[in-house]
Amino acid sequence: MENYSLTIKSDEKKGVLDDITSIIVAHEVNISYTHLFIEKNNVGTIDLELEHVEDIDSLIADLESLKEVKSVEIHSSQSNIYGKRIIIVGGGAQVSQVALGAITEADRHNIRGERISVDTLPIVGEENIAEATDAVSRLPRAHVLVLAGSLMGGEISEAVKKIKKEKGVIVISLNMPGSVTEHADLIITDPVQAGVLAVMAIADTAVFDIKKLHGNIKY
Repeated sequence: MENYSLTIKSDEKKGVLDDITSIIVAHEVNISYTHLFIEKNNVGTIDLELEHVEDIDSLIADLESLKEVKSVEIHSSQSNIYGKRIIIVGGGAQVSQVALGAITEADRHNIRGERISVDTLPIVGEENIAEATDAVSRLPRAHVLVLAGSLMGGEISEAVKKIKKEKGVIVISLNMPGSVTEHADLIITDPVQAGVLAVMAIADTAVFDIKKLHGNIKY
């Protein structure tokens, strides 16, 4: 069984999405992610990430049999293309240094067959960072969050506890004042090293296992 990504264009009308998902379920395929938006001329586009597909040709044929469906495009899954995601949030200067370490290390592992991508969000303010942290749990393929700033706590700490408990996201923090360091899995002083270890924590081609570090350890 394989994983695929489908882009389906259809008439935008009531019941179309239900018909599409019913066909997918009938093929005993799991939908791991979906994104729907409306284009011009009342055409809907649905991006679907599918897992455990046994007969992709039969599935596409059944989807194309719906009169409302205009086209079905097949792609490799996003996991195969972009792979695991590292999210870096915080002040611009610190974020850029963490990204430097993460991108350099990701390149080393991606050459050997990994697919690790790095996303950055330079942002300030407790409420803004807490909101961004909480939203990581809703991002597909997000495995690690690196908090790069000078002072973080309060609502940010609550968001960190939530994404660790509910989604199992690894949280790495720079060594800084504030309660967020009490809840991170790893606290690193050097931002470049924080980026490197973020990649090593999720790379199958690395020997580093963050689970062997009991409690939040400062370096």
